[in-house]
Amino acid sequence: MSEPTPLHPEQCFARLAVAVQELNQQAAAEYAPIIEAILHTHSLDKCHIERTLDGLLDFCGYKPALQLYRRLCRYYWDIDSAAATDYVNAYRITWDTEETNEIAVGRNAMRKNFKA
Repeated sequence: MSEPTPLHPEQCFARLAVAVQELNQQAAAEYAPIIEAILHTHSLDKCHIERTLDGLLDFCGYKPALQLYRRLCRYYWDIDSAAATDYVNAYRITWDTEETNEIAVGRNAMRKNFKA
């Protein structure tokens, strides 16, 4: 049996990019109904909300996932503003540039930066 022809680096990168995009789309599609249920039922289950935010944070480089994350952070603000601020900071540390990370996060900063 012959060895398969190795892929060129450009082909590997293109395949990886497609796989990441598909994973981002799948994550947004799977998290959307979870977030809708939290919002629709007016859930106060902090553990459930935080698990959802923790998982969704990994996909916030994808705009639809970021929009879901922002919606849930805004909702969570009225339940636990300190924890919601921690999630805004976690987003900034993970996804923002260095210049944006240096901005202090307070109530006004969160509302300004997490508007839809």
